[in-house]
Amino acid sequence: MVRKGKTEMKRIEKATRRQVTFSKRRSGLLKKAFELSVLCDAELALIVFSSNQKLYQFSSSSSITKTIQRYGKTCKEPGGSCATKVVENVQHSKEETDVLAKKIEVLEASKRKLLGEDLESCSSDEFIKLEEQINQALSKIRERKNQVFKEKMEQLKEVERILNEENAQMMNKVKTFEELDQSDDHQKVETQLFIGPPQPRNSVVFQG
Repeated sequence: MVRKGKTEMKRIEKATRRQVTFSKRRSGLLKKAFELSVLCDAELALIVFSSNQKLYQFSSSSSITKTIQRYGKTCKEPGGSCATKVVENVQHSKEETDVLAKKIEVLEASKRKLLGEDLESCSSDEFIKLEEQINQALSKIRERKNQVFKEKMEQLKEVERILNEENAQMMNKVKTFEELDQSDDHQKVETQLFIGPPQPRNSVVFQG
């Protein structure tokens, strides 16, 4: 079933619906916390109180108390409070995001130029550099193409060799069968059967 629109972020008035939503969202939150702790080897402590004051908790360590103590110790470290650390982490993440965004922008611009687009702003040195990059890419492509063709030819030669061997074996079998047939023909004895009185011998008549 497709969800229609975005869920409005306000308190659900109907108690039954609110409890169902809480159960679903709580299960999803606990699942995500577990996945984060396993995939990223992170130490997590999650504490949830329902509207009827029922406690739900999750800890990636052996004790949730140890994680809370670590949290308190970190906040008391010299150099700033937990809020300051959160701001610093957010700022650091933003700086990393900006750096990655600039790298992606440079790569996209380089890709467009390699495809022959947005060349109006290129200088002569940039054209020379692009030509060198394209020639290097073509050289690698040709080298890979020749390697693929060579491997394909070797495969075809191997198939040809196997087929020739099978053909030779079949020819030998046919030749053997023909020789056996000729041998049987020589061993046959031709006989004739005659029924009737014996033929008279030729006689010589003497006249006196």
